[in-house]
Amino acid sequence: MPHAQIIRLATAVPPHKVLQSDVRDLVRNLFSGEYKGIDRLLPVFENTQIESRYFSKPLEWFATQQTFVDSSAAFVETALSLIIEASETLLSNTTIDRNGINRNDIAMVIAVSTTGISTPSLDAKLIQALHLPNTTKRIPVWGLGCAGGVSGLARASELARTLPKGKFALMVGVELCSLTFQRNDISKSNIIAASLFADGAAAVLLKNDEAQSNDAQSGDAQIDNASEGLSILASYSYLFDDSEDIMGWDIIETGLKVRFSRDIPTLIRNNLPALLHGACTEWGIEQNAIKHYVVHAGGAKVLQAYSESLHLSQEQLQTAHNVLRHHGNMSSVSILFALKEFLATTPKTNELGIMMALGPGFSAEFLLFRY
Repeated sequence: MPHAQIIRLATAVPPHKVLQSDVRDLVRNLFSGEYKGIDRLLPVFENTQIESRYFSKPLEWFATQQTFVDSSAAFVETALSLIIEASETLLSNTTIDRNGINRNDIAMVIAVSTTGISTPSLDAKLIQALHLPNTTKRIPVWGLGCAGGVSGLARASELARTLPKGKFALMVGVELCSLTFQRNDISKSNIIAASLFADGAAAVLLKNDEAQSNDAQSGDAQIDNASEGLSILASYSYLFDDSEDIMGWDIIETGLKVRFSRDIPTLIRNNLPALLHGACTEWGIEQNAIKHYVVHAGGAKVLQAYSESLHLSQEQLQTAHNVLRHHGNMSSVSILFALKEFLATTPKTNELGIMMALGPGFSAEFLLFRY
């Protein structure tokens, strides 16, 4: 059975790096006159384990309530800039064979996002900016939130398996969570979101590895060290009944207002072991065959819930902790940052690994890979 192989992965962040302490001070200054109990909530900034993040706009931009029109315009401009940057980095630094990649060989673009709206969708704009073929297939994926990186990669891998030799699928993800901040919203959800969320983008190039296997058998394989050597084997999805209130957006006059439940870590503890067991059963493997865990850096409590429910060590979740510390929670893109760090720090041992994330729906997404 053919599988999709990740050839290369690149990331990009916006220009405004902020320290967690600076964001905390901004929130205190903005809400202290309206929210008398603000000081009781501020320790959440320290408890996140986040040191720094990247925002699409300087901190002073957030001191004024933006209109939905203004935040949407900022989203389209910055999101497109970031996915172009990540894609150009990926394409310019990737060598598949002695002749490199011809952009005419990009057969499809899958674009994942949740934090802004664009019509035409970002994939159309990216195809034009990269000068890809006018016949490039377009698959925009919107609304999966933190689960979008895993789900999008799963769908991209399924589509990549159908590609002929020499053709590639380009998946991009971009989230500008900071632009959804609501200056006039004094809810706990808005303040907690301000302590966690950040902006970033990633691009992934995939191919059908059956063509590579056939070349290897015929002695014609010319894959060099630029190939990441990670094959995506299978995926698994689960949608919880009657769970829309757990996480999502409420649409208000000024844009997207965050909605999430404080019970998410408890939900993970109570359900993740059974979900992973169900995934392994469907894949026909034992759970102890999984040697690597690449998970969404949702927050300190979320990572603790992963660790406790699946009996994972700090070392097994180190990539997620590193992403959280230096980038915050970038929704769907965080898992792709974690995967990049995993690829950069983990020797290729032909072992099985899994990617995991949960998001609006409420849903869980799993991806089985061999590295």
